Amino acid sequence: MARTRDPESKRRQLLDGALAEFAEYGIGGARVERIAARAEVSAGLVYSFYDGKEGLYEAVYDAIVEQVVSGIPLDADDLPEYAGQLYDAGLRHPDVMRFVTWYQLERGSVRPVVAKSMADKTAAVEDAQRRGTVTGQRTAGELLALVLTIANMWQNQGEDVRGLVPEPERRRVVTDTVRQLVDPAR
Repeated sequence: MARTRDPESKRRQLLDGALAEFAEYGIGGARVERIAARAEVSAGLVYSFYDGKEGLYEAVYDAIVEQVVSGIPLDADDLPEYAGQLYDAGLRHPDVMRFVTWYQLERGSVRPVVAKSMADKTAAVEDAQRRGTVTGQRTAGELLALVLTIANMWQNQGEDVRGLVPEPERRRVVTDTVRQLVDPAR
């Protein structure tokens, strides 16, 4: 029986294997051979598809951004639920949170797709402020930064801090805090 070639499947396997490797080691500690082994593909595909480890690192980041942007749309009229969905995603995919932390430490630059996403979200919050559904006591950028920080705060803490609030209550803390933050009546 002849083997079928499915380059998209191989790309997906590489992205998944690379996410796990980069989340654990960052780009400096990650090894192409381990990425290939995790993905169950040849190491040569990293170079064929992505021109090496650097290109693969950027491709993983772009895939994560696309997944979050398309998978968790912002509803500026319901920022507490948006924060709750981000929190849920962080719980389901802790490797993504670790990867993003590594990326921010190692790269620090803002990719155009992220800049556009932040600009669109800020504009949506500004619109909600004009309509009176979100407080105007802080700028839209400040509110968005706080919402993102609150949504991700538990994943960015050690067990000493996470242990202060039981797991089942953490999402409620996130949504209640964001609700209080954005309430136009406060």
